[in-house]
Amino acid sequence: MHNGVQLITYADRLGRGGLPTVQRLLAGPLAGVFTGIHLLPFYAPFDGADAGFDPIDHRSVDPRLGGWNDVIELSRTHDVTADLIANHMSRDSPEFIDFIAHGDGSNFSSMFLERETVFPDGATTAELAAIYRPRPGDPFTEVTLADGEKRSMWTTFTSDQIDLDTGDAAARAYLTDVLDNLAKAGVSQVRLDAVGYAVKTPGTSCFMTPDTYRFIAEVETEVHTRGMTSLLEIHAHFTDQIEMAKRTDSVYDFALPPLVLHALYEGTADPLRRWLAVSPRNAITVLDTHDGIGIIDAGPVGDQAGLLSNAEVDRLVDGIHNATNGESLLATGAAASNLDLYQVNSTYFSALGCDDNQYLIARLIQFLAPGIPQVYYAGLLAARNDVALLEASGVGRDINRPYFTERQIAVEMRRPVVRHLMNMAQYRNTHSAFAGEFHLGAGTDHELHLGWTSESASIDAHIDLAGRTFVIEDTLGNTHRTITDWIDF
Repeated sequence: MHNGVQLITYADRLGRGGLPTVQRLLAGPLAGVFTGIHLLPFYAPFDGADAGFDPIDHRSVDPRLGGWNDVIELSRTHDVTADLIANHMSRDSPEFIDFIAHGDGSNFSSMFLERETVFPDGATTAELAAIYRPRPGDPFTEVTLADGEKRSMWTTFTSDQIDLDTGDAAARAYLTDVLDNLAKAGVSQVRLDAVGYAVKTPGTSCFMTPDTYRFIAEVETEVHTRGMTSLLEIHAHFTDQIEMAKRTDSVYDFALPPLVLHALYEGTADPLRRWLAVSPRNAITVLDTHDGIGIIDAGPVGDQAGLLSNAEVDRLVDGIHNATNGESLLATGAAASNLDLYQVNSTYFSALGCDDNQYLIARLIQFLAPGIPQVYYAGLLAARNDVALLEASGVGRDINRPYFTERQIAVEMRRPVVRHLMNMAQYRNTHSAFAGEFHLGAGTDHELHLGWTSESASIDAHIDLAGRTFVIEDTLGNTHRTITDWIDF
């Protein structure tokens, strides 16, 4: 993987033309801005119950978006990340339809996880209460087979997403087929989506247990055998990210988004600085993704203290709602069919009050933090909350999943905030200091001191979180300059 800025995008929402349009944008107006791209699920169908994360056929590209050849073409010029959706598949998949039709007589009956598979003698109230889940209620959905028999299926996310029995040979063969297709298409990195939920062990939380760790290790072996690397996706206590970073190729720095918001809201660097002192160096950093802004990643979990206290988390959530004039409140929590109750739904630009300077300060922190930065397509274009799309769909996450035509993209790219962000990304991609070592200075309560040093270059940045200003001392060979304005990039 190149040590440069990556784009996260849906193939249908950036340009409205599928994979060929994304490729044209990367080769044209976005040339030099990104070294890699995370293509959010482009499988059939890309527009199901969970925007592609409920594939009917995980092994084929939705023909409305293009084909595997288009993925191959993208991989010739950019590192491509694609998803392995290890936890579930659509109830409309041929395999599950066959199971409904033939029950235990189906060749695929063992692929899908039933409640009784995990709890053959029934589950106690305590066992059910212990299950960690992203949505309220029991993680089961009752289905009726063709002969009238009722079965209780595990459905961790929605009733349309049927969990796989990851210990089953047929389920493993299916996931192996998916990896084969990704490798043949030139994919560099496999994102293990929702893998923390993929193994259910009775008497546990069924989330990130020792059995889960073993499963992840087994999947990673298959990924490595095919010449790819893995990216683990879990939202959990920050210590879990640190622990998993020791066991895997890459993890997300999901604590960074709420901590940057807290730093800018409160004008204090302390919690963010404490995190950057210990955060995984093999991280993919984000401020925004196709999901909401995670809160659990920075806050307390049970009796484990967080990077932020409960009171600070409450102020942070209130701050997002205030900055968005209540728009995020319409899309978060129990509102608007949300899957994840521990996230706040908003674009990052709106969460910063649509303030260009604050937003660019946030991106500067991300680009200077240890790890490889990813920028979501809505963040690239500094998009405001799409309340109209939220109202039309009733899905909370859609407030942060806008659609842009190529003409609209051209207009947005003329905005100073977008131009400055693109220039900053090119700076991050090309400056040789980022090939060296990260260092974190002490700083004052409201000042963040971040730097990078290689043999021939150095960057020392002083960011005033209270004044929302910055000074960068940039040395490249025998050339030194001081950067104090966005236009300097």
